[in-house]
Amino acid sequence: MYVEREITPLLLSDAASFPAITLTGPRQSGKTTLCQKIFPNHPYVNLELPDIRRYALEDPRGFLAELPDGAILDEFQRAPDIPSYLLSIIDSDQTPGKWILTGSQNLAVSQTVSQSLAGRTAVRQLHPFTYSESTELVGVERSLAETLFTGSYPRVFKAGCNGIDWYRSYVSTYLERDVRMIKNIDNLTHFQQFVELCATRSAQLMNYASIAGDCGISQPTAKSWGSILEASHLLYRLTPFFRNLRKRIVKMPKLHFLDTGLVCFLLNIQSVDQLRSHPLFGSIFETWVVSEIFKKRCHAGEHRGLSFYRDSNGAEVDLIIDELNLVALIDVKASKTPATSLLSGVRRVAKNFHRFDSVGQIVVYGGE
Repeated sequence: MYVEREITPLLLSDAASFPAITLTGPRQSGKTTLCQKIFPNHPYVNLELPDIRRYALEDPRGFLAELPDGAILDEFQRAPDIPSYLLSIIDSDQTPGKWILTGSQNLAVSQTVSQSLAGRTAVRQLHPFTYSESTELVGVERSLAETLFTGSYPRVFKAGCNGIDWYRSYVSTYLERDVRMIKNIDNLTHFQQFVELCATRSAQLMNYASIAGDCGISQPTAKSWGSILEASHLLYRLTPFFRNLRKRIVKMPKLHFLDTGLVCFLLNIQSVDQLRSHPLFGSIFETWVVSEIFKKRCHAGEHRGLSFYRDSNGAEVDLIIDELNLVALIDVKASKTPATSLLSGVRRVAKNFHRFDSVGQIVVYGGE
């Protein structure tokens, strides 16, 4: 069963306006399936295949000459010179939607595109399923714990798939292939330990000094490795809100993974029942809420406007959506029982936002 992705209208609109579309996102988020579905007449070329990649690297002009009507170039960062050669082709033929480029390494893709195809390509991000997309696929609503434990990667919803085995393979492949492509890390054991330590800190302040000390690496190395996780679309840094406020606020960003199934695997959580009683359940729930809103906004073309608030007096909200002079303050509580007391945090913080035209106060809680 194919689920229409929420980003589809945006990509179709881009295809009517830009000669190229660049679609990034983590591996296994569904980029190839989506592009082949909505651009069925485009030839598909996978640059992960050694013979095709070799051809593209050794003779890029000849490679592109065999695609006169355009194509879907999957994992195009494996042939980093291709966008430079595409530049002259696009400048001579501005046919909208002719070239579709996908890549799973945000850093490599961004550098290549910004240098070669600036102004000629729309750049979008596709992340794994949102909750509404996965519910459409499964056909039934799942409990909160089931949702958090399963995660959102499309493959884990396939019949007969063992989620734990899939995540084990995903992490192994990521460490052995993708990390070495981004940066040649000699000690993958230390890097895996770093990733696992980050999982224990999801929804917490990103304290590189603390993580580095626990992992036995230097702070600059921890920052570098954190950037690798971001470039791979596994990690998201939620920045603190500071606009137009006269308060001493925490300036350190928050760390959030973008898939709670991956977090559960890294924390060695083996079952839904184990997750329900896990001491980090609340943090995993908060990470899920932030990742859901982040994915929804990315799939609508919005990449900014998210932050959190914490000041020196202990006032805090987990997420702020900021649109011009309108803000929504969102707190996440794992409690299953709705009560007005859950709103105390957002009400306290809202007093600091009196200069804004509209201040929404929202609590997402773990009940029905």
